[in-house]
Amino acid sequence: MAREVLDALDTASRALQSLNVRHVVVGGLAVGANGFPRATRDVDFLVGDEAFEHHAGGLVTLRAGVPFQVRSVAVDFIAPGPEEPFLAAELDAAPGSMIPGPPLVYMKLKSPRHKDRTDVIELFKAGLDVEACRRYLSEHAPAFVADLDEAVSRARAEEE
Repeated sequence: MAREVLDALDTASRALQSLNVRHVVVGGLAVGANGFPRATRDVDFLVGDEAFEHHAGGLVTLRAGVPFQVRSVAVDFIAPGPEEPFLAAELDAAPGSMIPGPPLVYMKLKSPRHKDRTDVIELFKAGLDVEACRRYLSEHAPAFVADLDEAVSRARAEEE
């Protein structure tokens, strides 16, 4: 992993902490922390609503001081939706910590990107606890259990 990305993670996390913005690391860095190291060129955070300012007409902007780039490294933010209190609960973790595997798998499965599905398959091949992910999804997002099963099947097929 490029030193610049790790430095950006540290700098952005400190800036968010100084603003009292709840945040945990998601995206490629969290995939690596959960067992499948892979290259990434940005830093992704799950953040609390306090990272944003809400304006008339539904316009939402970043709050002043919230970084969106550190040197040449992009910093991206994802906020839990109102229907995702289980995901918002992850923001109770220590600021800047890595999101655990099961909620990370949920976030990856809800994404339409092929790269995110591949991350899930690779995480399972690397030993991520499938049953913990199944329990999490069964409780919080049962519509994704079939996607989980497909990813597990693909992971097993690729290991043969």
